[in-house]
Amino acid sequence: MASKKLHRLADSSDEELSVDMSPMIDMVFLLLMFFLVAATVIVVKQDPKVEPPVAKNSKKPKGGKGRIVINVREDGTYLSEKANVTFGNTEDLIKYIKEQKILMESRGQMPILHLRGDKRAAFRHSRTVIRAAAIAGVDNVIFSVFGFDKK
Repeated sequence: MASKKLHRLADSSDEELSVDMSPMIDMVFLLLMFFLVAATVIVVKQDPKVEPPVAKNSKKPKGGKGRIVINVREDGTYLSEKANVTFGNTEDLIKYIKEQKILMESRGQMPILHLRGDKRAAFRHSRTVIRAAAIAGVDNVIFSVFGFDKK
């Protein structure tokens, strides 16, 4: 019964039936804006004077939040990722890592030491950073390496 009424109504009107797409387009733009705002871009600034070693069996770490990046140059100097802070001694390094740990934990992120050591640097310099992180309470360490020989 209802379908007969609809057919008569559709036959009697001279107007073409159409769907207004404006609300659909608005919804697509709203979703696009939501995903752009919700997405976070993780950028690790690289020190051009640090050339990480090559590791054929390396894996990409999951997630990039909570990283405390320390660069170890060939001459044994330590630099942070941000503002190129050079650490004069181990106490400065421990203090910086503690501050960054507190900042990461306040954001609800697990602090991770991201160690970018030069392939020509002695391991004792990397070990110093790892020990400083352990004293500061950060026990998760990621080593930066190239997954292939970069030529």
